[in-house]
Amino acid sequence: MEIKIRRALVSVSDKTGVVEFAKELAAMGVEIISTGGTAKALSDAGIKVIGISDVTGFPEMLEGRVKTLHPAVHGGILADRSKPEHMKTIKEHGIEPIDLVCVNLYPFAQTVAKPDVTLEEAVENIDIGGPSMIRSAAKNFAAVAVVVDPADYGPILEEMRASGGTISAATRARLSAKAYRQTSDYDWMITSYLSSRFAEEPKSAFPTDVQLRLEKVQDLRYGENPHQKAAFYRIPGAKEPSVSTAVQIHGKELSFNNIYDLNAALELVKEFAEPAIAIIKHTNPCGCAVAEELAEAYVMARQADPVSAFGGIIASNRAIDARTAEEITGPNSFYEAIIAPDFEADAIPILTEKKKWGASLRLLKVPGFGEPVAAEGLAAKDMKKVVGGLLVQDVDSAGVTKRDLTVVTKRPASDDEIKQLLFAWKVVKHVKSNAIVIAKGSQVLGVGAGQMNRVQSVRLAVAQAGEKARGAVLASDAFFPHTDGPEEAGKAGISAIIQPGGSVKDPEVIEIADSYGMAMVFTGQRHFRH
Repeated sequence: MEIKIRRALVSVSDKTGVVEFAKELAAMGVEIISTGGTAKALSDAGIKVIGISDVTGFPEMLEGRVKTLHPAVHGGILADRSKPEHMKTIKEHGIEPIDLVCVNLYPFAQTVAKPDVTLEEAVENIDIGGPSMIRSAAKNFAAVAVVVDPADYGPILEEMRASGGTISAATRARLSAKAYRQTSDYDWMITSYLSSRFAEEPKSAFPTDVQLRLEKVQDLRYGENPHQKAAFYRIPGAKEPSVSTAVQIHGKELSFNNIYDLNAALELVKEFAEPAIAIIKHTNPCGCAVAEELAEAYVMARQADPVSAFGGIIASNRAIDARTAEEITGPNSFYEAIIAPDFEADAIPILTEKKKWGASLRLLKVPGFGEPVAAEGLAAKDMKKVVGGLLVQDVDSAGVTKRDLTVVTKRPASDDEIKQLLFAWKVVKHVKSNAIVIAKGSQVLGVGAGQMNRVQSVRLAVAQAGEKARGAVLASDAFFPHTDGPEEAGKAGISAIIQPGGSVKDPEVIEIADSYGMAMVFTGQRHFRH
């Protein structure tokens, strides 16, 4: 059923486009009711407005806390036009129907985001009348159109012009769903803020209830496999520079696997202050290096495993310059995507005009990279879904310095070895367990990832490093439960090992390290990554 719009209530906090919207409504013969600042803005623009007090017979009171909470307003919105007794009742009380409600809410989220916000200020920005009107109008969508988003002003006016001032049932139903989504999100923001201020369990970082709210970024062609449908969502308000806040500036649509790998790659290069490049394949680094020049870091990263690098994802913690772009697009290279803080102007043509893959190469820019951002709420947590539930934990942000290391072997690690061990330790944190990384200087040489036993991960890393393993260092994300892993490392010529320690076999593991003249340091922390 189409409804002719004869009377509209307009009361908005965000006044974007509202004057133009109301002016068009008035030009179509729609009577405008309004409140407070909105009424003034419309009147100042020459639009005839009926003040809310003229409708209710009461002044706006309690510093604006009570304006629209009145039967003259809600009766006009909620009356069921299909029921004669409803229409008779409102007529008896001098209440006229309201056909369109245009309302948006006090800026609660923006208010509480201010670092110096007071509780009193936050409370005063909890809207009461607005959500009440929105819910009333949304409930009665059979007869009332509810508008909560300025982006809808244009389409609504266009529909009314084309239909002689009516709004279709389909449009009203769509607007109703959007309105309830907004009030739900608004209540969630208030709940989150008050819960953080007055938590029942102040000593717990994890609340009793978690409401997971996500906003869709995009639909994806498919999921991990073509038979799986998929979409990408972000946590509203997430500010940390990440794949979720990245902006794609070139290339074809991102896939599910692209996004997952881009996240893994970017989080790895965030570990380093020096220019760093990571190359990721199936969420594991097949190459990583730091150097004084970014192009040099790329070359070193690719050298670790050129075969696996083909078709991988590149992340950089510096803007991609022309020299690095030339190296990336060199012979026998192919990448799915590159994510970086920025791309210098002369690097973009090099990356995008290469005939064999430039058109499809995805380039993502990460605004605000390197700027300190304090993540809050769910944005500060790591989440892993299981069937019927969700595992929530702190993000693994732990790191170690030279002072945190405990030397456990007869031979202490040299300063140069310590530097290499700390580099390898940062990388192994981002490798699937059981994880082993072999490195020399500031370059990954071999990676053993995701094996069911640790010695097999050592063997894979040694095989990838080859002869380069001799004199290199090794990092293990967790302790060695047996002596076989260090034994393999010793045979390969590894010079030093960094690992958490804590195994009942530690004395035997240390003895093996001593027998090969290896230095070994314990970190006291592990980095399992499932």
